[in-house]
Amino acid sequence: MKLQKSTLLALCSALEFAAQPGRQVSMAEIAQKYGASPHHLAKVLGKLRRARLVTAARGSGGGYRFSGNAKRVTLLDVIALFERIGAAPAPRAPRRELERALDQVLAEIDETARATFGSITLETMLKLARRRRA
Repeated sequence: MKLQKSTLLALCSALEFAAQPGRQVSMAEIAQKYGASPHHLAKVLGKLRRARLVTAARGSGGGYRFSGNAKRVTLLDVIALFERIGAAPAPRAPRRELERALDQVLAEIDETARATFGSITLETMLKLARRRRA
């Protein structure tokens, strides 16, 4: 499965903010760390702000701060802001038996991905990253 650039940037940003919940992190810091353009990152952070996962402060010393609950916010919560996982495909004309069987398998894979993303919290991801670092 391949996620869009915006989705990956949103996940990385949310994880960066959740890892440092009391600290305001600048957009420039995130953009530099992940090689993102500030314009693209501003759009991504705007969606995270509207979803109330981050708050923004302007001016010197400003930046973004995590406002969600890392124990409750899942990867799916972030991903769903940018794309649809496991969405029902558009209706198609009657198809052959093998095509219908393949559609069923693909739908099951999407549902498994959705369930997996929905079961992994930001806190779990942060713990996994810390273990890998050690």
